[in-house]
Amino acid sequence: MTEKLHRPLCIVLSSPSGGGKTTLCSRLLVEFPAMVYSISCTTRPPRPGEKDGEHYYFLTEPEFKRQAEAGVFLEYAQVHDHWYGTPQQRIEQALRDERDVLLDIDVQGAGRIRTLISGSAADIIKTALVDVFIVPPSLPALKQRLEGRGQDTDATIQRRLANAEQEIAGRNRYQYVIINDCLDEAYDQLRNIVRTEHCRVVE
Repeated sequence: MTEKLHRPLCIVLSSPSGGGKTTLCSRLLVEFPAMVYSISCTTRPPRPGEKDGEHYYFLTEPEFKRQAEAGVFLEYAQVHDHWYGTPQQRIEQALRDERDVLLDIDVQGAGRIRTLISGSAADIIKTALVDVFIVPPSLPALKQRLEGRGQDTDATIQRRLANAEQEIAGRNRYQYVIINDCLDEAYDQLRNIVRTEHCRVVE
């Protein structure tokens, strides 16, 4: 008989915009190829290089609202004037198949998942959940990163920085916090969290 070596994880990764979570997600998926990446739905337009069904499912606002009303999303929230939602079915199926799932979602979404699993619903996610907040070394450093991306106007950057300050204030709601000052060190910490959580016994 083959023993189950570890419990499957539902890894929620959050950070302010520009905090580095997208890069960390990419590296995690390369090292753990069996991990399933949860592709979110959004009403925002694609950025250069983004593909529908690979980076996001890009929906119109009416389409998004129809899916929300139909109970498709594990969580959904409005962020920076656009809607984002996490489809639930694929996450639960991956966990039943004993595969890890990686979610790249915002602070609101992570909070909604915690609220959901605090009740009787989504027991499979409750057992698997590991949430990690990626924090930039400072707000000036974050501002420099956002400006360096060259994707946002000055007004958008200021709004993102204001939101970041609020998001960082709630970091203690997460099980783990990683300061992304050095990307390699931050990734080492994230990898170690995954390995440790695979070994943790959860009743």
